[in-house]
Amino acid sequence: MTRRKAKSWCIGSACAAVLTLALHGAGGRSGSRAALSEGPHDATPDFLILDSAADREAFRGWFTAIAEYQAVRPPQELPSEIIDCAALLRYSYRGALHLHTAGWLLENKLEGLAYLPSVRKYAYPHTPLGASLFRTRPAAAGEDSKTAFAEFADAKTLWRLNTFFVSREVSMARPGDLLFFRQLEQSSPYHSMIFVGRSQFDKSASESDILVYHTGPNRLQPGEMRRTSVSELLQHPSPRWRPSPGNGNFLGVYRWNILREAE
Repeated sequence: MTRRKAKSWCIGSACAAVLTLALHGAGGRSGSRAALSEGPHDATPDFLILDSAADREAFRGWFTAIAEYQAVRPPQELPSEIIDCAALLRYSYRGALHLHTAGWLLENKLEGLAYLPSVRKYAYPHTPLGASLFRTRPAAAGEDSKTAFAEFADAKTLWRLNTFFVSREVSMARPGDLLFFRQLEQSSPYHSMIFVGRSQFDKSASESDILVYHTGPNRLQPGEMRRTSVSELLQHPSPRWRPSPGNGNFLGVYRWNILREAE
């Protein structure tokens, strides 16, 4: 496998991956929350929720495209802040909430995606919380909830406080959803992955379901971006990395809180 489409199983100590998968169904809340003894808390204020279908789709389109692009661009051009999986998620999340002006597209070398609409409710960094998009702790009684948000959050915090459970079945994932794993034998045990759908950069790709991720640092190596297919991941040589219901290390498919739809 080439660097851009390789079957490469090096998932580093803080790896968050981005999966791309074709759109499957609508809401995707199947699966039991009781399957997990520990799960995330929906702690995102209503004023951040993207409450229109158009905004949710705009976010998904940009989030997956930005993440995938980091895997297909020349490695020397990878933004220096993307050093592990959680950093890739934060970078792609912020970028998806930007107003994608001609200047932004040129700076980020994404001019070919000018046709994608931007989120209309607000634009990063001019959001109701400014640049502090990620909840990092529950707010204390009587405390302004905004003080519990920050620009940085690690993989565990993104899982616990910024996403909600969808299913333990990968088939229920939608573009932009995340897969989380917990590997307790590692120094940084929490890892995540995201579904994207058909590639927006490789129209000749035979697989419709692809995964991109940053391996994270591994011993003396800084790690790198990788891209592979969902079917390859399901055949991972180490069963603990397979996103299947029978794998106790697989926490399930999760969705960003800002994408929660009204019930």
